Amino acid sequence: MCAVGPVDATTVPRYGGSATFARLPRIDEVTGTDVAIVGVPFDTGVSYRPGARFGPSHVRASSKLLRPYNPVADISPFDVLQVADAGDIACNPFDIEAAISEIERGADALTGSGARLLTIGGDHTIALPLLRSIARRHGPVAVVHFDAHLDTWDTYFGASYTHGTPFRRASEEGLIDREASMHIGTRGPLYGDHDLSDDRQLGFSAITAPEIEIDGVRAAVERMRARIGDRPVYVSVDIDVLDPAHAPGTGTPEAGGLTSRELLHMLRAFGASNLVGADVVEVAPAYDHAEITGIAAAHVGFELLSAMAVRG
Repeated sequence: MCAVGPVDATTVPRYGGSATFARLPRIDEVTGTDVAIVGVPFDTGVSYRPGARFGPSHVRASSKLLRPYNPVADISPFDVLQVADAGDIACNPFDIEAAISEIERGADALTGSGARLLTIGGDHTIALPLLRSIARRHGPVAVVHFDAHLDTWDTYFGASYTHGTPFRRASEEGLIDREASMHIGTRGPLYGDHDLSDDRQLGFSAITAPEIEIDGVRAAVERMRARIGDRPVYVSVDIDVLDPAHAPGTGTPEAGGLTSRELLHMLRAFGASNLVGADVVEVAPAYDHAEITGIAAAHVGFELLSAMAVRG
């Protein structure tokens, strides 16, 4: 059966038509789905600027210009995979633990038939329930976490579930492969050097933004591949891994980040990996002049879908 792809831009102008990601079909318009794109409009876990709850609709709107062929990867992902937009997972905006449970159930429902998820957040709290769902099918996975921040802090104002704690909780719950997980693009001030030692004990290595500046993207990709091997890998992209010049529309911006070109290059490397799921989070459109951040996030999603399509 041929996959149903995006709306034809030569018959329906890109600024009109469907509001789905990349103008792909809705999940109820196809029979069987290889990859479901789902939004999680939740930002109750943020610690600084709110607004990522509007991220899914903003990234979808910013994805209208995406075209179906990826010339760098030499693949048309929407021909190889049936990709469909599953809408949003509705979750409690007032109770974080209730929301986490709802996100987990929503992810389970979408992947029960074997589909993979590309999730659009929302704040980074959502990574925890997504990893719980992934680990039920694959066991502990290698997590490659693109972010300015570690997100392995213990609590914030006494709260265990925030956008700064998901990967500590995931490590404590045995959801991640402690021999293969890593952060990429971290930078900026910390509370103390204990943040780094705690992070290592939780099973993460790191390729920092200053290291990428000095050693280059190619060296970073080689280190990343050596770390993850051929294990099942989950990629989590906080858009603030990009420098604020490339992604101003986010809640906790840090100077000195990656360029869009550097990030997209690194994501293409996952075409050689066993990519079982991914997310892109922390797009806050209220701070996003001219859709700069939304467009970057849409291209992140496209490269991740292309990487999934390489191994079919």
